[in-house]
Amino acid sequence: MKLAHKLLFVLCPMLVLGFICYSSGKLHFYVWGQKPLFDKQGFLLNPDIKLPPELVYQYGNLSEGACKPGYAAAKMTAIYPKFSKPASMFLDRNFRRLAKVSNYLPPFGFKTQERIIDSILTETKNYGLPELDGLSCKRCVIVGNGGILSNKSLGSRIDEYDVVVRLNEAPVNGYTRDVGSRTTLRITYPEGAIQKPERYEKDSIFVFSAFKPLDFKWLRQMVLKKDLQGTEGFWKSVARFVPRDPSEIRILNPYFIQEAAFQFIGLPQNNGLMGRGNIPTLGTVAITMALHNCDEVAVAGFGYDMNAPHAPLHYYETVKMSAIKESWTHNISKEKEFLRKLVKANVITDLTNGILTF
Repeated sequence: MKLAHKLLFVLCPMLVLGFICYSSGKLHFYVWGQKPLFDKQGFLLNPDIKLPPELVYQYGNLSEGACKPGYAAAKMTAIYPKFSKPASMFLDRNFRRLAKVSNYLPPFGFKTQERIIDSILTETKNYGLPELDGLSCKRCVIVGNGGILSNKSLGSRIDEYDVVVRLNEAPVNGYTRDVGSRTTLRITYPEGAIQKPERYEKDSIFVFSAFKPLDFKWLRQMVLKKDLQGTEGFWKSVARFVPRDPSEIRILNPYFIQEAAFQFIGLPQNNGLMGRGNIPTLGTVAITMALHNCDEVAVAGFGYDMNAPHAPLHYYETVKMSAIKESWTHNISKEKEFLRKLVKANVITDLTNGILTF
């Protein structure tokens, strides 16, 4: 009996310690007596840049330059085992079923905004990309706004992709040699939207990303073509007219903001509310969307050289790199860590080679 008591005395603390480790997720990241295999977010610490054997077999026989179905998701899963591909690009009439975002307020979900979203979707009527959804393999490029794009002559290469994603007000006209001429999706929010209607390119889809409840009210006015009543609550001037038919407007699934912030980058959750340094940039949100919905993903115009204060911040204006100041909403250094993981592991291709360079 005394021996049994001694065993219990030894085993109980071990069981309690094991439970604590399991609850905190540490058993997933550590092997007893060995160095950790995964970082705090669940990414391999030392991802092999070569394809895993199963992917070599799957993609090895494809001709050079051929689109690789499922490639980005397969590579992402190889370095981040928790990755699950299914995630719709846009909200549709069944958006209330999206459990991962239904209990979060904007920007991480749509809680309290269900009725206004319903009214918007009733007008837009389209929730996908009909001309692209039928493709067996989609190659996507996210075109960032960085000055690193200047004088790279990547325009024709960017235009070769099936889906060309642009961000906010970044212009095309006058810069096609470096940034291309095609735009499939332009992702933006009220303060970032193009304000001059003549600057909108033809045949592009206007993709709305909400960061606060007020943003949905703005979108409803744009969809209904009604005069914007008041601009209190916006941190800068906003567009008062979007020259797009309702059928050319989509609402980006807020899950991509949530996943980029909390799962991929590891920003503070702040009880699910917008707070200091816990909002991902729109570029990283777009990349997250592409990982779920594209077979191959490339980026261009990402990466800021902070050691060159006189270099252009954006390809389309004279503002210099020195203008970058610590952001209240973003954590640029942690985002850079995340993007470096993707490039090092060949999950995404960096056409301007800025992510690893700077």
